[in-house]
Amino acid sequence: MGNSFGELFRITTWGESHGAGVGVVVDGCPPRLALTEADIQPELDRRRPGQSRIVTQRQETDIVRILSGTFEGHTLGTPVAMLVANTDQRSEAYTEMATKFRPSHADFTYHAKFGIRAWPGGGRTSARETIGRVAAGAIAKKILREQFGVEILACVTQVKDIAAAVDLERLTLQQVESNIVRCPDGAVAKRMIALIERIRKAGDSVGGVVTCVARGVPPGWGEPVFDRLEADLGKAMLSLPASKGFEIGSGFAGTLLKGSEHNDVFRMRDGRVRTLTNRSGGVQGGISNGESIHFRVGFKPTATILQEQETVSVEGRNVKLKARGRHDPCVLPRAVPMVEAMAALVLVDHALRHRAQCGA
Repeated sequence: MGNSFGELFRITTWGESHGAGVGVVVDGCPPRLALTEADIQPELDRRRPGQSRIVTQRQETDIVRILSGTFEGHTLGTPVAMLVANTDQRSEAYTEMATKFRPSHADFTYHAKFGIRAWPGGGRTSARETIGRVAAGAIAKKILREQFGVEILACVTQVKDIAAAVDLERLTLQQVESNIVRCPDGAVAKRMIALIERIRKAGDSVGGVVTCVARGVPPGWGEPVFDRLEADLGKAMLSLPASKGFEIGSGFAGTLLKGSEHNDVFRMRDGRVRTLTNRSGGVQGGISNGESIHFRVGFKPTATILQEQETVSVEGRNVKLKARGRHDPCVLPRAVPMVEAMAALVLVDHALRHRAQCGA
């Protein structure tokens, strides 16, 4: 229940933070796609903990193994199962959290729903669950790139009140990966990093915004009414840990404009229909219009902080809790590959659905 995503390209993630491992099963991957662990590992390396001084210091190599669905380096069209072992669990750091609910975390809600929870590391509510998403997303990105010419890139554009202006049409992976906060503006990135370090030393956390662009998406992807492309993107992004907001194109800023100011005027250019502006964010009526798709995802400050807070125990008593363990003071740098992965999963699913229905 609630552990699978997608229609034709469907994934199911599994595993808990401090269990034996985490992983994913990908069903509906087209056959004859060249695929080995080497295609998956670079994306997991971008997501893994311990990669810099401004993320959690849990040390995991996150080495992926493909267990099924390939033969002689190519997909078979059968389910692709992937596994990443957990090797650096420290469950003793969470002992107090076995009987106390962390504020703004999912401890209480999981307990209320199931009557049981895997409290070490947050169990399935931990960001380690996203390993399966990123692994599956690596396959989706490969299909989109090789079969459809689509490129997906995300970057950090805001940490707390420090914001960067980014040209999404010129954004490159090299720019994103040029610093540890994954903001392509080097000067702004330095300010972001300094802020995160100050917050981390104070035992606190901070949130911000990840912006994503998908370039090369042709017109026609998406569905009317309930399966609108932007609706599926919104669901994908809001399913990520710590995500709290999603807006596409002009988003909420568009509410300040008149229709005459907001409309994307059509013009013929290079033999096809184009728009002079892109306030729609590449999607109109739930279907891609051939312009770049761009959207923003807001992430809250990490819920687990190393400061004493008021809370409630499992027995229903008012108590205090000072959390321990290794946690991201800011989720944004590691959220970048997660956002890209979820965008890729939505787009590849709609690409396959469009091809199945329309033959193109």
